[in-house]
Amino acid sequence: MGLLAYLKTQFVVHLLIGFVFVVSGLVINFTQLCTLALWPISKQLYRRINCRLAYSLWSQLVMLLEWWSCTECTLFTDQATVDHFGKEHAVVILNHNFEIDFLCGWTMCERFGVLGSSKVLAKRELLCVPLIGWTWYFLEIVFCKRKWEEDRDIVKEGLKRLADYPEYMWFLLYCEGTRFTETKHRISMEVAASKGLPPLKYHLLPRTKGFTTAVQCLRGTVAAIYDVTLNFRGSKTPSLLGILYGKKYEADMCVRRFPLEDIPADENDAAQWLHKLYQEKDALQEMYKQKGLFPGEQMKPARRPWTLVNFLCWATILLSPLISFVLGVFASGSPLLILTFLGFVGAASFGVRRLIGVTEIEKGSSYGNQELKKKE
Repeated sequence: MGLLAYLKTQFVVHLLIGFVFVVSGLVINFTQLCTLALWPISKQLYRRINCRLAYSLWSQLVMLLEWWSCTECTLFTDQATVDHFGKEHAVVILNHNFEIDFLCGWTMCERFGVLGSSKVLAKRELLCVPLIGWTWYFLEIVFCKRKWEEDRDIVKEGLKRLADYPEYMWFLLYCEGTRFTETKHRISMEVAASKGLPPLKYHLLPRTKGFTTAVQCLRGTVAAIYDVTLNFRGSKTPSLLGILYGKKYEADMCVRRFPLEDIPADENDAAQWLHKLYQEKDALQEMYKQKGLFPGEQMKPARRPWTLVNFLCWATILLSPLISFVLGVFASGSPLLILTFLGFVGAASFGVRRLIGVTEIEKGSSYGNQELKKKE
């Protein structure tokens, strides 16, 4: 094992990476708070600044995937589709089977220059999560309670506000609503059978309301739908902790572009279009399982250096005074000061672990289990 590979497995190194992410995130959140003063003066300037502040935080996670774990990301698509990337507003539909599917989506956003302006439809609970939820709030992310009767007006209003967004944005949409588990899949397929819909083997039944609303509200702004079907070579089940430990994965993404004018304007027809899309995604996953590859030309967009440069800048700014402080604490010889510092380290470790836990499938939301609860 080389020195770098050894360092990637060490808790102290993980803690330092977490320290840089958390402290830089708090600095970024405070800066974002200060930029609110710009909103009544120049809304577009406020947005452009916040896109770059968000990039400075999210790119640290992308750096872990691209430069720390050296995970490979391969696109299966055509050149005509790639030529549109980063040059138009788009809704991106991703399957929700893996703990790091969001990170694979973000690395594609980064490589085509739209990471800072990327959007999601997020559950409202994340609004209370430091760094993640707070950064999204300043980015005008749409938060919902997953109760459509209460969410309808909030989602429509939030989406319509994005109509004049000054940066090209990718609106990442997980139509399944929650990550795939066997229990949720069984319940979802029972619902599909009750509605007369074909069963899906690798996906949950898509929730159509968010998709049809996004299409209706963003029509005239968004140019296309990008359908992304993700899988990992070797039947790997990657995790954020695995990335932190430097494990290398090979992500394959089959990307198809559908011009928005090809999506039905009628809500029911658009919902049927989405169900058909997920049947096609299921067929793609079946092909991947059998052949180990998706159809289409293989492309590997080049990594850009900016995620690494951004992290190294933050690490230099934040770790230099931290190391001097730690040396001073232990040089003091004060048991109370040393114990207080170690207690702080323990609390920081717990906080970082909780942030990582947000991505873990087994600690995901219970969304999708409502039907089971009703039966019980």
